Amino acid sequence: MLWYFLFIASSALTTVLAAPASHVLHEKRDSRRQLPRRRVEPDAWIPIRVALRQSNLDAGHERLMQVSHPRSPDYGKHLSREDVHNLFAPVEESIKAVKDWLLKSGIKTGSVVDYANKGWLAVDMPARQAELLFHTQYYEYYHTDGARIGCDSYYLPSEVAGHVDFVKPGVKLSGTLKKRQVERRDILSRPVGPWEKPHHIHPRHDPAYSMFPGAHALAPDLQNCGVNITPTCIKALYGIPPASHSDPVNAMGLFEHFDAFAQEDIDLFFKTFAPNVPQGTSPTVLSVDGGTAPVAPSDLRNGAESDSDLDISYALIYPQNVTVYEIDDLPNSSGETNKTGFLNTWLDSIDGSYCSYSAFGITGNTPSIDPTYPDPLPGGFNGSLECGVYELTRVVSISYEEAEIDLPKRYVERQCNEFMKLGLQGHSIVVPTGDYGVAIFPGANGNEFGCLSGFGQNGTIYNPNNPCGCPYVTAVGGTRLYPNQTVIDRESAMQVNIQALHPSLPPAFALSSSGGGFSNYFTQPSYQRAAVQGYLSNHNTLPYYLANEAATNIGANGGVYNRAGRAYPDVSANAANLLVFSDLTVFPNFGTSSASPIFGSVLTLLNEERTAVGKGPIGFVNPVLYEYPEVLNDITNGSNPNCGSSGFQAAKGWDPVTGLGTPNFPKMLELFLALP
Repeated sequence: MLWYFLFIASSALTTVLAAPASHVLHEKRDSRRQLPRRRVEPDAWIPIRVALRQSNLDAGHERLMQVSHPRSPDYGKHLSREDVHNLFAPVEESIKAVKDWLLKSGIKTGSVVDYANKGWLAVDMPARQAELLFHTQYYEYYHTDGARIGCDSYYLPSEVAGHVDFVKPGVKLSGTLKKRQVERRDILSRPVGPWEKPHHIHPRHDPAYSMFPGAHALAPDLQNCGVNITPTCIKALYGIPPASHSDPVNAMGLFEHFDAFAQEDIDLFFKTFAPNVPQGTSPTVLSVDGGTAPVAPSDLRNGAESDSDLDISYALIYPQNVTVYEIDDLPNSSGETNKTGFLNTWLDSIDGSYCSYSAFGITGNTPSIDPTYPDPLPGGFNGSLECGVYELTRVVSISYEEAEIDLPKRYVERQCNEFMKLGLQGHSIVVPTGDYGVAIFPGANGNEFGCLSGFGQNGTIYNPNNPCGCPYVTAVGGTRLYPNQTVIDRESAMQVNIQALHPSLPPAFALSSSGGGFSNYFTQPSYQRAAVQGYLSNHNTLPYYLANEAATNIGANGGVYNRAGRAYPDVSANAANLLVFSDLTVFPNFGTSSASPIFGSVLTLLNEERTAVGKGPIGFVNPVLYEYPEVLNDITNGSNPNCGSSGFQAAKGWDPVTGLGTPNFPKMLELFLALP
């Protein structure tokens, strides 16, 4: 056979033959990896995996709009999990084209294995054979956690390249990784572990506050909402009635990572602020790869995040139940293993196909970013990675975030594509926008204030949030009432002067404000383009840049944000002075991770009402809200400063501080009951 002739003739070569004119460069590393490496021995066997290009990725957005846009005749006609799997599976033409090429290249019949999900072709071969096949050289790279195989570039026949997403092992796609910077709530009075940062500071309640005259006309439990937010205040602000439904299909989901609730704390909250919720009410806890909850009130993991999420959700939707997805074992969730990905293992657990799903040049988990199971460390999860073991609730609130730039662009794109798939199935994913204005949390990306630098700028470029940048999630900003306001007043964008309450804090923590801005990785989706461009045309004079496809020109031309990026927030909700219990102590809390479960609870209540009249779930809600913004309370006061600037200003209509506004439940209910 021709291949074996070339194999024998080339066996003594130490350099690879140049690729013929019939081949094209498929992938190339931007710069040579700065790690020790050596050539793979010619006779060493390499497990080659060819990831086939998924079909309909480009059409996924259009299909999601068909089932999510209120003016579409297919609104609400969500797909089943099997329908979505088949929609994105590679076409048979791709399978045949790649398999025929491998066989013609000398691979023995029967050696090429098809994966069940049609996303891969697998074949094992000696390194010398792989190098000839892909016109490359394979190296063994030495990492701190073991050796891995890869190459600097490789080629494919031009007639095959269009059917292949990527070849593994090949060009590695992960960039420089940083220690975990997922935002979580910590209490300053507790010891801070080596993996923790005090991103959230809890303002003290001012005992000297005296009620201003206008509040006396309100009911007693609404007179103090300007300084202490309770479930009663939230319901009054947004017109939310007492909940009455409990259909199990509408249980609300909460994503929790490291932080864990204490039953004693949420019981105290129910007793004090939500007596409609019986003592002992507890969520269904689903352990994902070793995550555990609840914990004792004094436990370090009880940082008030999970407590707060459950307080809000149960107070608004009870008698409906809540499901907690407690993610990852302690070595990984604490940051001990230095794994920076925080969504992949959860996505694996709710969609088994995601474990081996190929998109944007990545398949499955990335070992250098994502936790690996079984985990041999003390306290580690000894089981295999959990794939497709849990059903996803119709609404999920994820009260965590990180800097978009901390993860490779393709890695984030693949996760975003999964959110699109979940939206096609009728799920609503709700996320917070962060609490530091146009930046991520202080200290992120080596900057005191969490800002970015580049192109001659030092810490003045805005730092967008992940997963807010994904256009298939609903990003929730923060609002607040001021001390001289009541629930009958219009809220403002959240700003809290933390340093006035805690003078010893570093300057970076002095002011907390609603997160908002523009993604560097994703472009503006069609459903929000008109609203965003309306704001930019009338209210913004900040210097900007247009991010390129690889997002390598951040800050070009003196710009501080990507004007063409996916804009957020989409909506907002109250995020200041929510009274919570943690470690059996009550205090006012703040942050958009309180706003996220508020909005998630509203969507859950709307789903309940639709279920009661025989209609399906809302699913991906953004197209409806941008089409009918009048069902939200427009917020026009405030801004979100950081990075040496005043940030963006709230304005009439959509703005990158509070989005389209806060819930107006009666108007939303009328609209969603009228939709198919």
